[in-house]
Amino acid sequence: MTKSQTNLAWDVLLDLSGPGPRHERLTRALRTVIREGTLGSGAALPPSRTLAADLGFSRWVITQAYEQLIAEGYLAARTGSATVVRWSTSSAGPAQALPRKATPPEIDLAPGLPDLRHFPRQRWAEAVREVLANAPHGEFGYPVPGGHPRLRAVLADHLRRCRGAVVEDVRISSGVTDGFGRVCRALRAAGITRIAAEEPGWLTLRRVATRAGLEVVGVPVDEDGLRVDEIPAGARAVLVTPAHQFPTGTVLSPARRAGLLSWARDVDGVIVEDDYDAEFRYDRRPVGTVQGMDPARVVLLGSVSKTLSPALGLGWYALPPQWTELVDPSPTPPALEQLAFAAFLEHGSYDRHLRAARRRYRARRDALVCALGPLPVSGIAAGLHLVLDLPGVRAAEVVRRAAVKGLRVADLDDYRATPRTPGIVLGYGNLADGSVGTAARLLIEAIGEASRG
Repeated sequence: MTKSQTNLAWDVLLDLSGPGPRHERLTRALRTVIREGTLGSGAALPPSRTLAADLGFSRWVITQAYEQLIAEGYLAARTGSATVVRWSTSSAGPAQALPRKATPPEIDLAPGLPDLRHFPRQRWAEAVREVLANAPHGEFGYPVPGGHPRLRAVLADHLRRCRGAVVEDVRISSGVTDGFGRVCRALRAAGITRIAAEEPGWLTLRRVATRAGLEVVGVPVDEDGLRVDEIPAGARAVLVTPAHQFPTGTVLSPARRAGLLSWARDVDGVIVEDDYDAEFRYDRRPVGTVQGMDPARVVLLGSVSKTLSPALGLGWYALPPQWTELVDPSPTPPALEQLAFAAFLEHGSYDRHLRAARRRYRARRDALVCALGPLPVSGIAAGLHLVLDLPGVRAAEVVRRAAVKGLRVADLDDYRATPRTPGIVLGYGNLADGSVGTAARLLIEAIGEASRG
């Protein structure tokens, strides 16, 4: 294990102002940074000759300050070794107890995360090493507005091949939220002030639209997806998750897709398609994007947050031609991250990762549904979560009792503007396979306690 060098005190800022000779001012400055904790116990001070050259003092000034602080117990010196800080906050008596952090849940079933245990570390590291070894020097400059051309080209090919999208160009963002925010600001600048959104849906994106100055109106979702006939008058934009609606798990039916495109043409509107969970399907054939049916009316959003990791901060958006100049292309993620993802795509590593992930998630979903027994679940044909209906039981109470047991679950009402039929959302993407049975048992116990209570 590499020894950390962050405890070296060579570059600490010292306040040498004030009255007195130089050695007294240095002694006072060092004493202050030690007592404040800027220099912790064990921090190594530079040799007296080095510090004297850095400060422009004589070496005598440094040795006098060190000797005084050694005598006071703040420093310790050994022959042949560095002078180190000896004093710590515990030396000054009992320290005030710091507030305790909230204990994280032992089992987390909240939606929104892929399996972080199976992030393809080796293949991603190989892509990064390839970029570092072969990228021209110019690639280490500022990112190109809109994204690196290499990634944009290979990503466009991937979307055409795997998602049925019709894209000649795609721009790079730091995620779906970032891309959606850019689109919302462009909508507002173009005079569109009202956007419809699925109800229930991801409320984070609703807040993004509101911050951009748009009025957000909810449109109900049923077993066929968004109720197109209930999009209110005055709305000229709509946000949808047609491949796998969050959180209900429904798929936008062919009839609704056609109706949505007809609506957009009638009102001269824009469809913003969040391609949520499109890569993970188990009991049905994959469905292509709505964007591929009419690229002149649809903005397509996507990211690697649910397929690889949100820590990468990589996403994309494809725009209709008439919107290209209206959406701000900057800023973009770091160029090296973009190039690494491009290499990851080019070598087929992304496709291999998705195939392996689908098998893993399907087996985990089957195990969880089996462990939940007769409890009514829905939205299980695709994605990384399912919905558990709770007729006659307060979902908020189930969430509270589950938390006491060390189990985190999400109230379905957390994704609604208006509370309705009680239910909870269970994300199994980052659930350890060995914890499936325990998670189901604790949840069943929490439901039983909430129903009796």
